[in-house]
Amino acid sequence: MIDANQLDWDKVDGLMPAIVQDCHSGRVLMLGYMNREALEKTQATGQVTFFSRTKNRLWTKGETSGHVLQLRDLSTDCDQDTLLAMVEPIGPTCHLGNVSCFNDQQLPSLSFLAELEQVLASRKGADPATSYTASLYAKGTKRIAQKVGEEGVETALAATVHDHEELVSESADLLYHLTVLLQQEGLQLTDVVNKLKARHK
Repeated sequence: MIDANQLDWDKVDGLMPAIVQDCHSGRVLMLGYMNREALEKTQATGQVTFFSRTKNRLWTKGETSGHVLQLRDLSTDCDQDTLLAMVEPIGPTCHLGNVSCFNDQQLPSLSFLAELEQVLASRKGADPATSYTASLYAKGTKRIAQKVGEEGVETALAATVHDHEELVSESADLLYHLTVLLQQEGLQLTDVVNKLKARHK
């Protein structure tokens, strides 16, 4: 929790810039402004609330569209005059229907894994006839695990013959099926990354 009394409200004339970032992909979603009330409501409800300069009132993102921003973490910069909200967006953030208000930003390639994971998660429980992913979920853990094993072997074989194009292709298949397996078991890539980070320490 951020103590509002520790922020430099005078410097920003009572309206603190708040950068909103996707907690999974790292994508910058939007910029808004918070006064003290908006900050308090955001922290109390867990949904990002701004002070709308056009409406001249508090405005919870998604209050009409349902595309809310679920707060996962809130921090401040070194000068105590800017906020950073790490969120889990429910639906597109931009009023134009785009994922982000900064839709043309260049993201690190690895951030695509977070987007892929969200797509794969959305296929759980779907009609098996609608996609290969849905059909995998329908077959259960044993079949998905078998596919991970198969793709692991094919990845290793591609490496042993130094076929780089095939190695990249098989690695993509392996990552895809591993992500499906983790989702099937109620886990996420974040759990794997956190384990790697813990080992790195």
